[in-house]
Amino acid sequence: MTLSGGASVPRFDPSRLDDQAYLADGDPSGMLRTVASSAAQIRTAYRAAVEAGATRVAGQGRPRALVVAGVGAAGIAGDVLNAVCGPGAPLPIVTVRGYRLPGWIGAADMVMVLSFTGRGDEALALGAEAVRRGCSLLAAGPADTPLSALAAQAGAPFVPISTVAGQPAATMWGLAVPLLVAASALGLTDAGEPVFEAAAQRLEDIAHRCRPASDSFINPGKTLAMELADGIPMIWGTAPIAAVAAHRLAAQLAEQAGCPAVWGALPEAAHDQAGVLDGPLAARDIFEDFGDDEASGPRARVRLFLLRDADEHPEVAERRQTSLRLAQDRGVPVSEIASEGAHPFERLAALVGLGDFAAAYLALGYGLDPAPMSVIAELRARVSQ
Repeated sequence: MTLSGGASVPRFDPSRLDDQAYLADGDPSGMLRTVASSAAQIRTAYRAAVEAGATRVAGQGRPRALVVAGVGAAGIAGDVLNAVCGPGAPLPIVTVRGYRLPGWIGAADMVMVLSFTGRGDEALALGAEAVRRGCSLLAAGPADTPLSALAAQAGAPFVPISTVAGQPAATMWGLAVPLLVAASALGLTDAGEPVFEAAAQRLEDIAHRCRPASDSFINPGKTLAMELADGIPMIWGTAPIAAVAAHRLAAQLAEQAGCPAVWGALPEAAHDQAGVLDGPLAARDIFEDFGDDEASGPRARVRLFLLRDADEHPEVAERRQTSLRLAQDRGVPVSEIASEGAHPFERLAALVGLGDFAAAYLALGYGLDPAPMSVIAELRARVSQ
């Protein structure tokens, strides 16, 4: 089948996932290797945060609120901080994705500015505004950038991060870990070195199970990729940790494989999105035959993914089970993925690590390089002009 402009429509071919030569040649950006290095990224980020003095923030006393400023992977890092600290945190943790701080933020608050490039206009605008308002500051990004200069001018701790060219999502751990180190110093969570080491070991185990040489029938990353290719993913998290992982997975699917996904958190997602189970995309064959009407294209169906975490409220557990039955009654396929580990950050790492591998394998199954889609670079270039 071809599009109206003559370009062919990529088809997902699961046999590609067990073709070792193809996996090597089809991933010139090295995304699978980058995902496999997640454990090393956490260890490196922890050392960098400690050496850069991220714990110094405790010397200023506990702020009224923590505000994380950043977009994309940086914004998700803020969600990681909020989810790991949990609902018992003694202060609000807010993520700002944009150019302006809310009016209530002032000198009593701490602003944590994150940027993959250290040059993002959103991060720099928010950081400069935070300094003008007298907020305490913590920043993380590449060294020798406008963001590091802003932190130096403000006398604030700056954590240098390691980056992978063209892969901002691969820096998520480097951006999230300094936040948790600072939060631990403030007494908001118990994220010390043993917690980061446990998460790193969990990611090493996932990397081993999801390695390219592992066949699809025993490789959880490849299995999840094939399930994601089965339709339009509707990804629901059943707890704060799982909701962050759902957001991350949806973002990775769009960025690496160019595939749309809907995500949400229970119980709200059941209110907002359950109608899809009775909609035109429910229980439809993804390869439905349209005869000669190629312009219509294949009609996709929806598939429900439930990301589960041990910290699941009893009422949410009941809502999850009800949603599962409702989907199954309507012929909508469902996949359930449970977190693994003791500490919330370790459980988050387990869900995110598996999802990152699945997104890369999904792109490869479509015959695509799992690097960020070219339109993303074009968008950034046009915005910076």
